[in-house]
Amino acid sequence: MKKTFSWFRKTAFAEGVSFLVLLFIAMPLKYFAGMPMAVTIVGGLHGVLFVAFFILAREVKSDYKKDFKWLAKAGLASIIPFGTFYMDKEWKKEEAAG
Repeated sequence: MKKTFSWFRKTAFAEGVSFLVLLFIAMPLKYFAGMPMAVTIVGGLHGVLFVAFFILAREVKSDYKKDFKWLAKAGLASIIPFGTFYMDKEWKKEEAAG
């Protein structure tokens, strides 16, 4: 069980980084430098991490007996820039409490 939360937190971090890279590097490259491939590559990677984030969030919800509110907060954190980084402090405490 502990591994699930650890993987979730690592994936949340990677998903958060990929989201920021997509928003602040790849999209400006596409629209201001005419490099649409940046969004194609980073967007694809972000999509995979986004799906993995939700799969692992559901596993954590199940393994740690979290309620739907916890899952909704995780989902909200994943669509707000810097959200997963903000929530990591809480998730770290929850993981330690086991």
